[in-house]
Amino acid sequence: MTATTVKAIPENMPTLTPHIVCADALGAIEFYKRAFGATEETRLLTKDGKLMHAMLRIGDSPLMLMEENMDWGAPGPSILGGTPVTIHVAVTDVDAAFARAVKAGGTAKMPPADMFWGDRYGVLTDPYGHCWSMATHVRDVTPEEMQVAISEMGECADAVQ
Repeated sequence: MTATTVKAIPENMPTLTPHIVCADALGAIEFYKRAFGATEETRLLTKDGKLMHAMLRIGDSPLMLMEENMDWGAPGPSILGGTPVTIHVAVTDVDAAFARAVKAGGTAKMPPADMFWGDRYGVLTDPYGHCWSMATHVRDVTPEEMQVAISEMGECADAVQ
């Protein structure tokens, strides 16, 4: 018998990877390809054609997803009535990337704008109920400068601090 060495964490996997649940997960894969330039690495289907697991890659980051299925204990945003989670994507041109995602079927929640922390930043919801933020870093800001900006925001700053 030959011994093999298996890496506990494969080289192409970061420590943290989003794993989302979508109603119409196969449709979601196609949306993520159009909206974010995702590439598909793995697709595992059940006998009845439901997506049990897929691995996509957006830029250098993996994204796992599966079909919404209560028998598997996997409710998605359509069952839960939304999601409190936002997945963040760093891009070189947020305006172009945001426009592409909206054209593919995303809904703009907050169009890209320059933010006090130094990013040009926007937020959208995909057709499957997941929230995505997108940003391009445009200027360096110190933590102290950010805190001053938050303090100048007024009433909302109390909730942030």
